[in-house]
Amino acid sequence: MKTRIMEIIGDHWRSSEHIRNFQSIRSSKNSRLFGDNVRPLSSEEIKVLQTQGNRSGEWDRILVVPEFSTEHIYDNLFRGKCVLGGFRGRDMQAYEGVEFPSGIYKSVICNSEIGNECLVFRAGMISSCVVKDNTTIYETGSLICTGKSSFGNGRLISVGIETGGREVGSYAEITLQVASEVALNRDDPGQQELYESFIKSYADECSASFSLIEEGVVIRNTSRVEDCFIGKGCVIDGASLVQNSTVLSSLEEPVNISHGAFVRNSILQWGCEVTSMSILDDSVLTEHSHVERHGKVTSSIIGPNTGIAEGEVTSCLIGPFVGFHHQALLIAAIWPEGKGNVAYGANVGSNHTCKAPDQEIWCGEGLFFGLGVNIKFPCDLTRAQYSLIATSVNTLPQRIEFPFSLINTPSFHPQNLPHLYNEIFPAWVLYNNIYTVMRNEDKYLKRNKARRSKFTPNVFRPEIADSMIRARDALVNVPVTLENYTDMEIKGLGKNFLTEASRVKAVESYNFYIEYYCLLALKDAVSAFIGHENVKFNGDILTLPLSSGWEHARKVIISEGYSGRSLKENLQRLISIKEKIAGDTEKSKLRDDYRGCRIIDDYPYAHESATEDSFVKEMWKKAAESRAEIEKILCVL
Repeated sequence: MKTRIMEIIGDHWRSSEHIRNFQSIRSSKNSRLFGDNVRPLSSEEIKVLQTQGNRSGEWDRILVVPEFSTEHIYDNLFRGKCVLGGFRGRDMQAYEGVEFPSGIYKSVICNSEIGNECLVFRAGMISSCVVKDNTTIYETGSLICTGKSSFGNGRLISVGIETGGREVGSYAEITLQVASEVALNRDDPGQQELYESFIKSYADECSASFSLIEEGVVIRNTSRVEDCFIGKGCVIDGASLVQNSTVLSSLEEPVNISHGAFVRNSILQWGCEVTSMSILDDSVLTEHSHVERHGKVTSSIIGPNTGIAEGEVTSCLIGPFVGFHHQALLIAAIWPEGKGNVAYGANVGSNHTCKAPDQEIWCGEGLFFGLGVNIKFPCDLTRAQYSLIATSVNTLPQRIEFPFSLINTPSFHPQNLPHLYNEIFPAWVLYNNIYTVMRNEDKYLKRNKARRSKFTPNVFRPEIADSMIRARDALVNVPVTLENYTDMEIKGLGKNFLTEASRVKAVESYNFYIEYYCLLALKDAVSAFIGHENVKFNGDILTLPLSSGWEHARKVIISEGYSGRSLKENLQRLISIKEKIAGDTEKSKLRDDYRGCRIIDDYPYAHESATEDSFVKEMWKKAAESRAEIEKILCVL
């Protein structure tokens, strides 16, 4: 365990592209940008600059590149040591459709370096900055460095527990995997010490006494950019503040900070966005995540492809593809697997006991918090993956261990049960709303923009299968059949009750999708076998070549008794399962049609029917393709 964190991190403080950006800045006493390839201004150039409205009390401290021309330098004040590149008046885009010639105009430059072909226009103050080539700084209040800074690296972010206890030190290339490892393994002091040492070394390596603006950056109509590293191609447009932060932008994956955004003490990775009056404070946005429409993110680490809008996220570790698009609250949540949703009015934030805000919630993958729910802490839903907490439900502190469940306000209250208990429907999402699960798989695959973070879009994989098996076994092994069950009879139900009818239905559905997982893995293993002619196979599925994924499924096939069927029988069974799932996907969408038509007169004219739904059609197409593929496999074998 103690070496695991370093294996995950690798050798970031030596291989880090971010650190190399600072190391590439020359340490020459003359110029960080141009080294010794600079010269003083000539007396004639000084005279020309003065006639063009430029002022300086230290003309002898201004250095320029050999090809420097005075032609595009007007009405500026230079103070301290400044280094200027060459400006040939190349057209630079100040706004879309509006161009200005490169050069420096109506600005104050102090102890800074401006690279070749930059446009600096009405910059109130550029101080202690290194600005690389082809950058635009237009109508900006100040771009400064106030002293030695590590630009947001090395800060401790209190995730999970607002008062501290799961702090994660931030650094520019931090991944969700690293953050999870640090936050969730607090029982390994050796690992924590290694990570703390790494963070200190990393922050020291990227510290500087100047802000660094990489090539092709656009900063315009922004009040203040202070103590920052700004990566290539980043656009900062109309931000209120960008302070003590690192922005890992690139020309291929630019970062956008705009329209009143407030960014402080934070790290933004490739392709991120903070816009429309949003706040990002003491946080990390990993690649292609965004905060918009007055969203507020504080002391949190946000996973790839996740979007926060309008609501508040505080002291959270959130994984990929979490939808948070309305006014809602998420506090002290550990949710590394992500892929869930927080609906309007959800209050997932009861972390204060009136003693201290030190409680937390652990969320499972794919969790859906419905409209207006109130979730009381502490709460553990890590084994309730892809579950749905229905509209307006109030939950008690609890641990739930049944995936694909619905937690709902009960339609009746059994006698002798606490009135505040809700009703749980294990596997409800599988037998009543499989459309959502299958569509999410497809959505995660198609919409993923992250290049560096690794996660699987597949819902039915070993971890989820294990969770279904545990849940199914808990439901099957009841000591006595009852009309209603609680956590006293079936562990993992939490502060909810379960009816006998729902128990039977859940066992049936879990069995079906456990079998689906196994036979899908079997088909993949057989397909891989066909591609390896040197592997011997006697027709027994248990002799198929092993891989990590197939080994897990193989053991489940044995324990579930599917190995008693022939390979042909199992593959033919998979055909029928795939077709049933396609049919169930259409049925789950049809329920919306039936209900809508009963309530809204012109519903069918304004809504696409289930039979015409593009995803339903795609599911039937995949089922047909699967049938053809399996029939081909059987012919080959």
